Amino acid sequence: MMGASQSLLELVAAAQANAKIYEDRISEILKLMDGQSGSDAQVEELRAATVALELAAVDIFSLFEARMQHHFRRGPFSRKLKSLLLKAEQTDLADRVYQYYLAINVLKHGKGASYRELLNAQSTLFVVKSTEDIIADEVHAPAGLIDVSVPGFFDGLTTTILEAYHFLENR
Repeated sequence: MMGASQSLLELVAAAQANAKIYEDRISEILKLMDGQSGSDAQVEELRAATVALELAAVDIFSLFEARMQHHFRRGPFSRKLKSLLLKAEQTDLADRVYQYYLAINVLKHGKGASYRELLNAQSTLFVVKSTEDIIADEVHAPAGLIDVSVPGFFDGLTTTILEAYHFLENR
């Protein structure tokens, strides 16, 4: 378990190392399956690695919010951060922070306002799946509403967190 004494930078580095293990495993299993329906064991292992990656994403974003909340008096952290970034003309970072915030909400809560907003926004940062796609694709690649197994998802998330961290700590 990640200790409270670790800095956010150390926690992000640890999360990146763990995520790499899950991403490599997902990639390995998908190569073995080679576009075919995998064995029950492969599908189960793929599902477990994907869920572990989803949990790692939720955990690191939640830790980021908790550790950085002191920069704002109260209220929704990610919305306040987005607003502050926009005021500082950091539009790209503001957009990425907000999109990852929505993605993490979807991973935590499933379909709802954040999911609808992401479906309408057509994110370029990650893959948002419709419920029909998930049902049709369940045999080949078990994934949630946000496909965390797409290469670059976790790196994009942690890069955004680190940039936002440095922005907040250096203003």
